[in-house]
Amino acid sequence: MGDFATIAVWSGATAHELVLFAAVLFLIGGIDDLLVDLVWIANTLWRRLIIYSSRPRTDLTSLAPPRQPGWLAVFIPAWREDAVIGQMLSTALDRFDHPAYRLYVGVYINDPATIDAVASVAARDDRVRRVVNRRPGPTTKADCLNAIWRTLGNDELASGARAKAIILHDAEDVVHSGELRIFDTLIERFDLVQLPVLPLVDKGSRWISGHYCDEFAEAHGKSVVAREALGAAVPSAGVGCAFSREALERIAGTKGGLPFDSDSLTEDYELGLRIAEQGGSGVFVRLPATPGGKPVAVRAHFPSRLSDAVHQKSRWMTGIALAGWDRLGWRGGPGEFWMRLRDRRALIAVIALAAAYAGLVLTVSAFVLQGLAGVSGSPPSRFMALLLAINAVLLVWRLAVRAFFVTRAYGVGEGLRSIPRVFVANIVEMMAARAAIARYLKMRRGGAIEWGKTAHVFPEMAPAE
Repeated sequence: MGDFATIAVWSGATAHELVLFAAVLFLIGGIDDLLVDLVWIANTLWRRLIIYSSRPRTDLTSLAPPRQPGWLAVFIPAWREDAVIGQMLSTALDRFDHPAYRLYVGVYINDPATIDAVASVAARDDRVRRVVNRRPGPTTKADCLNAIWRTLGNDELASGARAKAIILHDAEDVVHSGELRIFDTLIERFDLVQLPVLPLVDKGSRWISGHYCDEFAEAHGKSVVAREALGAAVPSAGVGCAFSREALERIAGTKGGLPFDSDSLTEDYELGLRIAEQGGSGVFVRLPATPGGKPVAVRAHFPSRLSDAVHQKSRWMTGIALAGWDRLGWRGGPGEFWMRLRDRRALIAVIALAAAYAGLVLTVSAFVLQGLAGVSGSPPSRFMALLLAINAVLLVWRLAVRAFFVTRAYGVGEGLRSIPRVFVANIVEMMAARAAIARYLKMRRGGAIEWGKTAHVFPEMAPAE
């Protein structure tokens, strides 16, 4: 039994150190999240008690028309999207409530199926403009967007009319009929206008696809709102967002005439921060479609398979948490610094999770081995007990906050599911971290950067607005 006793002691000591390490990181992260919650609460109370008490809240039905109406260019990059692009374009054409817009769809010369799908819609409606990238795909999403940008410039020269704003959408997005009206009005005051993104509930993938619902409900219900309240830059989500023509032109002037950085995996996120660095203004808009109703938002299916979710999350993690450190640095004031730190803490969070799960396994193993060896382990110190108790309170608060925002966006059922789905999100994050590090190291060695896209689906029946 001596061997059991030795292993039990070793397991218990190792588990203690792992749990202590994880607990300290969780405490720091929990306090960080709590401070963001408090910023959101203070901002919400200020708006309700001060701003909305003196003037009614604007909604889509009462939104003022633009002072100088213009035409809007919607950029839609597409690589191997023949399964969804036709439905997406048809839905957008049917829904958009705006007198002057054009859908610019970027396709690749070596993707004939997507070319044909876009051509079939363009043949029925001249508001669809197909842009064929002569570089074989996949390049990067930014490279595809730059090809569209060049075509837009040529069209503007030919017509003599400049686009008022550039809107970004993906090939699987379900658009809202009123979003172009919002962009047309607010782009006169801001360089970037971002609408909420609400993933569609996939009943066949409640856990994998569902965890995106949880994360976006909280991010676009609270985090971005708090970020804006602190005066930090509003990052673009890459869909449901509009850029002023002048802002993109300023960015392009610093990058050889092209606004989208083809060396970036998260060009949309970076663009929002670069606009702020140049003195531009961004705004996140949760505008109800009707008085007291749900906000105007973009809807889309998100990955329903574990492998696809890991692939997508690894791209985001690489572009924001790893390459973003290299590419964007730490410019800005205290609020901006704090938000960039939060953006880049993903790998630290994954390390804490891995340590916590390993510590839990070793703790259980040590308990079993101690029982077999007939020895008793050391009780946790008062410091450790206090640390674990504080973390437990912060965890309960964290789960309650997430459930609140998910319930507000999707109802009580999804709100309750968001609590156990945190475990799924943790697994996806840990698996994505390994892939992100490998991708980042490849980039550092000069490896080719390609469009890290996932397969998409479009709902057979577009959800009611």
